[in-house]
Amino acid sequence: MQPKGEWIDWPITPGAWAYRKDGRGSLALFGEADRDAIFIIRCDHSRRQLFLSRAGSVGQNAKMVLRTSAGMASYPAVNSGGTPAYTAISVSPGDIMMDRIAYSRGRFAVETSGLESLAIPAWPEFSRVVEDCRN
Repeated sequence: MQPKGEWIDWPITPGAWAYRKDGRGSLALFGEADRDAIFIIRCDHSRRQLFLSRAGSVGQNAKMVLRTSAGMASYPAVNSGGTPAYTAISVSPGDIMMDRIAYSRGRFAVETSGLESLAIPAWPEFSRVVEDCRN
């Protein structure tokens, strides 16, 4: 079910952030305890790329729209090919939307073609992964 009204008024998607490091870099996962994450930001340090993924799969020509209190941006989205299914975008660590998410007023929205929209709290774990990729 899609949230109604303006994105800033949507109920926050249930869950919490968790940060960790691994052999590829760092990542922050958002979701409910003891369940697969519904949103992930990963820094692939060797590629100097951020990957933002959300649970679910999409068809061809899908888009992921990120909304913040300072603006929005749309990106081509593709299925990541894993199990469980995730849809992902790849962005540069310097992409302006990463700063907009960090400074958004408490939340940001993720709208993806054919999938339920998410309102995710803008906690420090997200920004920590972005900073890891910038350094």
